Amino acid sequence: MKLVLRGHHLLCLKGFQGYGYDKSFTENMIDVNFKRKQKGATVKLIAEPDDICSSCPNLKDNICENELQNNNIIRMDLEVLKQFDSKKEYDSIELFEKIDDIFNSAESVSEICSNCMWHEKCLFYQKSLNNR
Repeated sequence: MKLVLRGHHLLCLKGFQGYGYDKSFTENMIDVNFKRKQKGATVKLIAEPDDICSSCPNLKDNICENELQNNNIIRMDLEVLKQFDSKKEYDSIELFEKIDDIFNSAESVSEICSNCMWHEKCLFYQKSLNNR
């Protein structure tokens, strides 16, 4: 099974606890989070709407909420994608292990997560704050 994920969603999936914009979004996030943990799952990395965004109520005409918010999200994606080859398809389990190695401190996620509306609930972000 192949997943298509935008860069910052790699971190979101690591910290996901079941919160979301609405029921449809949350159910899709649960589904994607389950699929990414399956043996044989692969991930294609992008900096545009992905398998998670497909159920987001804020996605309109392939833009997240508004142009400013969309640009902020793309910036977050690109910060994560600096660490990876976006032309490569990754084994999902190995990719998410790399996430733990690369983004393992407050400094490593500050540019990506500090302005996120979910950072107070995100286990991944909270864990990174403890690794100063």
